[in-house]
Amino acid sequence: MIEDLLPQSVVAVEAYGGEVDGVPAEAALYPEEEALVARAVAKRRREFTLVRSCARRAMEKLGVPPQPVLPGERGAPTWPQGLTGSMTHCEGYCAAALVRAADLASLGIDAEPHDRLPEGVLSAVALPAEADRLDRLAAERPQVHWDRLLFSAKESVYKAWFPLTRLWLDFSEADIEITPAPGAAPGLPPHGTLHARLLVPGPVVGGRRVDRFEGRWTVRQGLVATAITVPHG
Repeated sequence: MIEDLLPQSVVAVEAYGGEVDGVPAEAALYPEEEALVARAVAKRRREFTLVRSCARRAMEKLGVPPQPVLPGERGAPTWPQGLTGSMTHCEGYCAAALVRAADLASLGIDAEPHDRLPEGVLSAVALPAEADRLDRLAAERPQVHWDRLLFSAKESVYKAWFPLTRLWLDFSEADIEITPAPGAAPGLPPHGTLHARLLVPGPVVGGRRVDRFEGRWTVRQGLVATAITVPHG
């Protein structure tokens, strides 16, 4: 699912339930990782382990020896030298996406249950213009939970933003336009593109300041998934 949203240069590995790429996940953690979840509840420990199994499988596919994935500043994962990537997990699903840093400046992925956001969350994350667009989308295509899709997109934008800036990005500092794919064939899952306009000075990438991020989204298997990629130039 996530792989379909990303360029071919990106390696994405997913886990549904307890399987990574259709194979039962290895439960081993490195000692440094084990120390981080030694007192965690079972659900937290399971998600932590599974998503790192995905990340290590992605490393192997890129020819990089598997190694610990430790949280760095603001909890962002620390990747092996020469790689950049993103991870996500929600109930029953985990994914990691890795790419050589020479191929992409940054990326962010997110997956959420395809369900309405809890009461009060949308008003905390959506700009007035975004809320208006969501209302129009909901009237046209009520089968999609557009509020949850916007939330996921904001998460992906932040995950792509932070490695480039090392700064916090508030929900109100990116205006995201969600566009459904036109003329989708009957039976295909809903999908489309994301256009995020940064409302604060963006990162400098390849000698130019970036003021917009682009990405893609899909809804399938009871999940909403979004991905943002930032090219070098």
